[in-house]
Amino acid sequence: MTIIALGINHKTASVELREKVAFSPEQLSRALEQLNRLSEFHESVIVSTCNRTEIYCSLDNDNSQALLGWLADFHDISQQELADNVYIHQNQDAVNHLMRVACGLDSLVLGEPQILGQIKQAYNSSKHHHVIQPMFERLFQKTFSVAKQVRTETEIGASAVSVAYAAVNLAKHIYGKLDKTKVLLIGAGETIELVAKHLSQHHPQHITVANRTIERAKNLAEEIGGDVISLAQLPDELQHADIVISSTASTLPIIGKGVVEQALKQRKYRPMLFVDIAVPRDIESQVNELDAAYLYTVDDLQAIVNENIASREQAATQAQAIIDDKTREFADWQRSLKSVDVIRQYRTSAQEIKLELVEKAVNQLQSGKDSEKVLLELANKLTNRLTHAPTHAIQKAAKDGDTEQLILLKQALGIEQE
Repeated sequence: MTIIALGINHKTASVELREKVAFSPEQLSRALEQLNRLSEFHESVIVSTCNRTEIYCSLDNDNSQALLGWLADFHDISQQELADNVYIHQNQDAVNHLMRVACGLDSLVLGEPQILGQIKQAYNSSKHHHVIQPMFERLFQKTFSVAKQVRTETEIGASAVSVAYAAVNLAKHIYGKLDKTKVLLIGAGETIELVAKHLSQHHPQHITVANRTIERAKNLAEEIGGDVISLAQLPDELQHADIVISSTASTLPIIGKGVVEQALKQRKYRPMLFVDIAVPRDIESQVNELDAAYLYTVDDLQAIVNENIASREQAATQAQAIIDDKTREFADWQRSLKSVDVIRQYRTSAQEIKLELVEKAVNQLQSGKDSEKVLLELANKLTNRLTHAPTHAIQKAAKDGDTEQLILLKQALGIEQE
C-alpha cells in the first residue's frame, strides 16, 4: 500500500491557480464520491483552504500521475499547468508532511492553529463518504495526537506573530479579561478586520467601528455585533472607549493630544489604551505624554512580533523532532501490519492443509483401514506438504550460492547453526 500526498500551497502556486483547484463544499462531496468509485484509490482525504489544496490517498502502488490527472480533469484545467506547481510526497514523506501541516509548520503564519480544525473537518467529510479505512483512520488519529502534543510541549502557538494579533494580545495583557471593556476600532480595512476577528474571541462588552466610509464600516460591524460611527463623531465618542485601535490610510493624524486630553477629563482619568498600527500614524505621539493614556505604535508591536517569530522558529525545531519520531512510529506500525498479514496467510495455509489431510484420514478410518497406517500416512503427507515450500527455497538459495539467504532460512526454520 502506498500513501500519497499531492497538493499545491501558497509557496508553490499563485492565488489564481489555487482558486482554480479549491473545492467548494458541493464540489468536495462530489469529488469524494468520485474517488470512492475509482478502484485504484482505496482511501482519500481532501484538504482545501485559501492557502492550499491537498489530496491524501492510499493506493496499491505509486500511481500519483493518475491522481494528478483526476484533479486536472475534475477542475477542467491543464494537467501540465498543475504538474508544474504541485508537490508529491510518498509514504513516510507523505505522513511527515501531513503532520507538519496539522501542526502549522507549513502555514503562511508559522504555528497558526486554524489548519488543524480544517484537517479534522476534511477527515470527517471523508468518513461521511466512506473513504476512510483502517490505514487512514490510524494515520489521521495519530496526526491529531501529534498536533496536540506539539501544542502542549512546545511554544509554537504561544506568541503573537501578526501585528493585529499582537495588538489584541497587548490589550488582553493590560486589561486581563476583555469582557468588561469598550473598544473603538478606527478604520475598516484588512488589518482592522483581522483585529476585530481576534477581538471577538475575547467577547468585549462593546465594539464601535469608526470609518470614513460608513457603508464599509457597517459590513464589519454586522459581523462582530458592533456599532458604527463616522470619523467626524470621534471627539464625542472617544470618552466611552477603554481601548482604541486605529489603522487607516490617512496621511495626517486623526486623533490629537487635545482630543484625548478632553476624553480623559470626561472619563475622570480612567486609563485608556491606544494602539496605532497605521503608517503614517493615526494618533499623535504627544498622546503618550498624558497621564492615564498609554500609546503603542506599529514599531512597538513589530518588535514584539519579531521576537515572537524567533521564539516560534525555535519551537518549530522542537515540533519537527516530535513529528519525525511519530512518523517513524507510524512506519513501524505499517511494517507490523505486513508481518501480521504474512503470519495470518501462513497460518491459514497450514490450517487448510491440516483440515484437508485430517478429513482424508477420518474417511479412511471410517472405511475400516488400519489406523496405524492411516496415522503414518497422515504424518508423512502433512510433513511433506509443510516442508515443500521451505525445501524449494533452500534448494534455490544453495543453487544461487546465496549464503545470506541460507542463514536466514535456517534461522526462520529453527535449524541450529553448526
